[in-house]
Amino acid sequence: MITINDTVFDRTYFRDAADRIAAAVQLDKRAGDRFAVCFSEAQDWLAFFFAARAAGASVLPLHPSTPYAAARRQAETAKCNWLFYNRLDGEPICEERASEAGQLLQMSSGTTGEPKCIARAWSDIDDEIDSYTSAFVEPQDMTPLIAGPTTHSYGLICGVMVALKRGQSPAILDTGNPKFLLRKLRETERPYLISSPAILHTLARLLPAGEQIHATMTSGTLLPDPWFGQIRAKSRHMFQQYGCSEAGCIAINPDVQSANEIGSVLPRFALRDAGTAIEPKEIAVERKGVVVETRDLGYRRDDGMLVFLSRLDDLINVSGLNVYPKEVEDVVMTFAGIGDAVVFRKQDAFAGERVALLFSAEHAVDRSQLRQWCAERLAAHQMPTEIVQVERIPRQANGKISRRDVAVRYGTGEFAPVRTEAA
Repeated sequence: MITINDTVFDRTYFRDAADRIAAAVQLDKRAGDRFAVCFSEAQDWLAFFFAARAAGASVLPLHPSTPYAAARRQAETAKCNWLFYNRLDGEPICEERASEAGQLLQMSSGTTGEPKCIARAWSDIDDEIDSYTSAFVEPQDMTPLIAGPTTHSYGLICGVMVALKRGQSPAILDTGNPKFLLRKLRETERPYLISSPAILHTLARLLPAGEQIHATMTSGTLLPDPWFGQIRAKSRHMFQQYGCSEAGCIAINPDVQSANEIGSVLPRFALRDAGTAIEPKEIAVERKGVVVETRDLGYRRDDGMLVFLSRLDDLINVSGLNVYPKEVEDVVMTFAGIGDAVVFRKQDAFAGERVALLFSAEHAVDRSQLRQWCAERLAAHQMPTEIVQVERIPRQANGKISRRDVAVRYGTGEFAPVRTEAA
């Protein structure tokens, strides 16, 4: 049974819907095809997903808000044979048939470059779910609430599929109305909220003093320290998972005490090089002879905890000195009124690279005061040389920030500064 907002869809509903879809799409004759699927209603997408997976077909889930032109472009990039866009009359895309067995296809987030198609066999997905449920037992007696898209692997695999594996009845919730989310949390016994950092932060700010969410799970991007403090204080239990499109979930932390503690590596992986706090390494894992390099910098502590420092592609090299963007962002976000911030690199003729900063705040911020605040808390090479206040920090649909995209858009002059009393 799956609940979507306030509507319950039982096993019979999905079985009948999947059978209708299988017949309409002729899955028995197209089992080896690749299907790009974009439906505005979660129950329609999930019914298609269940049908295609049962038939051994490959599926590319597309976020329900994806415009048609973008959906077709992604279908072409993934070499899908068909695009199903809000109807069961499929549009042919590519004639070439894949030789691989059924796979879950995902477009990478594009935070460090152009998005690309990642393909994972259904057998690998099954192994991930088995490893996930055996290593992470804390939510076994909780009710999973998925406040995020089930077209993303986080909501689909770690939300819906893991819950069904555990014999639970997950609820999928729209995220457009925080008050609705609060109502569902209060109505649910022992709720376990699986969502993005931005949604969790919003709910933590809205919760009255003394009220807590039973359990929260975060993933996708590291929480800024001020956000982490607020969410942790409003969560009786707080979990964090870490992974990538190529490998799925890599590590889980069942008791988060610091934002950069991303968890213990799941048993199905071997960590290639543990690194140290003094000499961190790229986080890379191996499974069945295949190495996945994450492009993330970190290390494993003696207690087994994996610690995240930065995306390697996000490091800023100022005259040979490394700047981790999160360290600067955490300082900026302790300034009164500032709610969000992103640090990114800007080319500099003298130092090679410099630190640039966009931030949003509840009110106009005097940049001279912000510079003084940073100067008292950051080393000289960490100091932002360009500071711009904007209405909102640009985030992707999954809540992540692409520093590369921000830097490009900043270079074109896209971000108009908020007017302040002083510069």
